[in-house]
Amino acid sequence: MPYVQNRAVLTSSGDQGLRRLALDIVEDALAAADPAPAVRRTVGLMGPTLRAGERSFDLSSGQRVFVVGAGKATLSMALALEEVLGPAIYRGLISVKTGHEGNLSRIEVISAGHPVPDEGSLEAGRLAVEMLQEVRPGDVVIACFTGGSSALFVSPVEGISLAHKAETNRRLLASGANIIEINNVRKHLSTVKGGRLVRDLPAGTNVITLAVSDVIGDHLDYLTDLSVPDRSTFADARATLDKYGLWEGLPQSVTDHLRAAPAGGETVQADELSHLDRTEILLIKADAACLAAQAAARRRGWRALVLSTEFEGESKDLARHLVAIAKRAQTEGSPIEPPCVLIGGGETTVTLAGGAGRGGPNQEFAVQSALELAGLEGIVALAIDTDGTDGPTELAGGIADGTTQGRAAAAGIDLEKALTNHDVSPALEAIEHQVLTGATGTNVNDLKILVVVPLYQEGV
Repeated sequence: MPYVQNRAVLTSSGDQGLRRLALDIVEDALAAADPAPAVRRTVGLMGPTLRAGERSFDLSSGQRVFVVGAGKATLSMALALEEVLGPAIYRGLISVKTGHEGNLSRIEVISAGHPVPDEGSLEAGRLAVEMLQEVRPGDVVIACFTGGSSALFVSPVEGISLAHKAETNRRLLASGANIIEINNVRKHLSTVKGGRLVRDLPAGTNVITLAVSDVIGDHLDYLTDLSVPDRSTFADARATLDKYGLWEGLPQSVTDHLRAAPAGGETVQADELSHLDRTEILLIKADAACLAAQAAARRRGWRALVLSTEFEGESKDLARHLVAIAKRAQTEGSPIEPPCVLIGGGETTVTLAGGAGRGGPNQEFAVQSALELAGLEGIVALAIDTDGTDGPTELAGGIADGTTQGRAAAAGIDLEKALTNHDVSPALEAIEHQVLTGATGTNVNDLKILVVVPLYQEGV
């Protein structure tokens, strides 16, 4: 089944061939970032021996296998684990975004809120902690926490309610802070994050962490932080609130806790997990979609250049920057000669001031690109969140070319106003320039693609 569900963007006027190429590249990129095949390659069972990477674990003396996880790539991983391990799985529990559930036979699936936690998130945290209390020395715990787990799996510290946790999430996400800064705060409001989930497992427990990265740099303590040691401190959490002026806007229970930095409240250091036999395997790196997009373009005979896989900052600013590079490539043949595909990745943000409508960073990238490309032929820009949900929407992202702004104006839509109001989803939907994938089963860094041809080759 194709990842991109709406091909309506191909029926409108403009560079249809270039848009088709961009969407085809997205299909290949998402397929390459699917963690299920990586799980099947990495984990296996032969008789009583469980294999995980280069490690082997003997289950012949009754050792049991537990699976625990949460995140937007976790369902795919759990499905693959059930396929390769079957009845060797004793118990399991994962938490997924509401609407993204799947059928599992040995692993319980909890529906929870994302990007803001809800009662399902709280229930997932509670039930997982209860399940892990059954673990005995020598048992195997497979941890599959991927991007999105911070909202889908919560256990607030005493004195902080779920409502206060949710409000804190909202304000952090609207602040413009990057994911590392956000997680520095969230980990210090939790009884399970920052390695705490596994800290109290009995000595001799085998903890296998299977990771899919959506964080620039692939740091395990920022992408699967419940089962590995953590480097952040209360001071880092307070620095985030200082930098983005968040002290006055957050619930008092949260600011009081971060200021107090209670004894025993720090996240887990490596020596606190020395009683465990830990194995950490990075299945999919954050740049996987970008590198796969480059390979997909080259297979189709196009020059392809990855500009960076570590873009951060405001999405609108990045759109101006990348479109400027595309224009230079088109007219000057630099930094790469057209016909070519320019690729970027990372985690851009949107800073919200006051209220906002519907939208997300990748949709704002597409709309800003439309303004930069207005009336210009031979360039198409596409941006998606690889998990299929850009911001708090059901759209993956958007696509734009030189006709997008004109089509919007003809429909009575002011794209600049839509950006100012952070209400870009309705604008993209009205002119059928949204990209819709549904849940993709993966979650790596965002993907930006710009397809460029010389003006005499438009519509290739």
